[in-house]
Amino acid sequence: MHAKQLLIIGLVWPEPTSSAAGTRMIQLVDLFLADGYQITFSSAAAKSDYSFVFSTKVKEEHIKLNDESFNTFVKALAPTVVMFDRFMIEEQYGWRVQQECPNALRILDTEDLHFLRRARTEANKKQLDFTPDQLYTTDAKREIAAILRCDLSLIISEIEMKILLEQFKIDAALLFYLPFLESKITDKTVAEWNLFNQRKDFMFIGNFLHEPNWKTVLTLKTEVWPQLSKLLPSAHLNIYGAYPTQKVFQLENKKERIFVKGRADDAKKTLSTHRVLLSPSKFGAGLKGKFIDAMQTGTPAITTSIGAEGMVGDLEWPGHIANDIEAFVKAAVALYTDEEKWTIAQQKGRKVINERYCADKFKTLFISYIDDLWHNLSKHRQANFIGQLLQHHTLQSSKYLSLWIEEKNKPKSGF
Repeated sequence: MHAKQLLIIGLVWPEPTSSAAGTRMIQLVDLFLADGYQITFSSAAAKSDYSFVFSTKVKEEHIKLNDESFNTFVKALAPTVVMFDRFMIEEQYGWRVQQECPNALRILDTEDLHFLRRARTEANKKQLDFTPDQLYTTDAKREIAAILRCDLSLIISEIEMKILLEQFKIDAALLFYLPFLESKITDKTVAEWNLFNQRKDFMFIGNFLHEPNWKTVLTLKTEVWPQLSKLLPSAHLNIYGAYPTQKVFQLENKKERIFVKGRADDAKKTLSTHRVLLSPSKFGAGLKGKFIDAMQTGTPAITTSIGAEGMVGDLEWPGHIANDIEAFVKAAVALYTDEEKWTIAQQKGRKVINERYCADKFKTLFISYIDDLWHNLSKHRQANFIGQLLQHHTLQSSKYLSLWIEEKNKPKSGF
């Protein structure tokens, strides 16, 4: 057999310093590299100043949307495995991959379930309590169709696994639970952490391209901090995050001791100098990279049930979970001022990382699952007949829309 070839089709070029999604993508790349795959990362997006610089082991390819040049490229590459970065990418390129490389194993990396996040965002906008019946949307139809068309989908949260398996009755053989893949926290790591008295202030961090992060910061500014700042008159609230807009910067108020710092060049280093992470999230989905980074740096966190969703399983939260503002503020004061409570929270975070996110727990299992799938692909696809139907029908519409756009984009000759 030839060397295993992985083609990743990215929605964007990964930015690990901007978002957890960027970090997650680099973790997946490293996982496949370690198993001897030759990797090509492709995207139609433009690069930014913060795009990750891949090692020479990863080939980069700029591709075009709605353009037959992709067909030529993918056919020549003849990948063993193709991974779509989010369902929108599968919609765009899935039919072309199917047409040119029918025997390639197709994987969808969901990042988080977009239809879940969007449904919760809508409920929040309408000031409604979120209920599972709000999930039956056009977004859900599109994303679940992409899941069914692929041979395997990577799901980052156990809660999202449960929704797909129980509510939408997706075949378990089409899903693989693969959370963040983290390094183990050793005694040496802990010895390098900044101590309680070496840290000060509260912080929040999050990519402001995501609506939940903006709303969380607003909650901090208008509901949490007015109470908390009175109880701790020497503490500051520092707000970090990639792609802050003018409305984020306008939240800064030196008199109130709120400082908007913008992008953190190194999230972990920044977290390690603060005493407590605050994130009163009201909606969202998936796993939150900010909490993984906090645990990795021994920084306790206070959040809501939504913020903590799917993160710790049966283990204890490394800090406090509070769904009303009064309890949130009380917990923040306790963690900030009580070194013993703070140190216990740190150790809970270490336990969570080592028991639930240690990369070694997942790598071998995942790669062997991929190998098994690849060797039994025909049988696997027969068992997913609905997926074959969707390939046949749904992608015909995507295909002809794409071909129409392609034709429209061609330069016109004549008058």
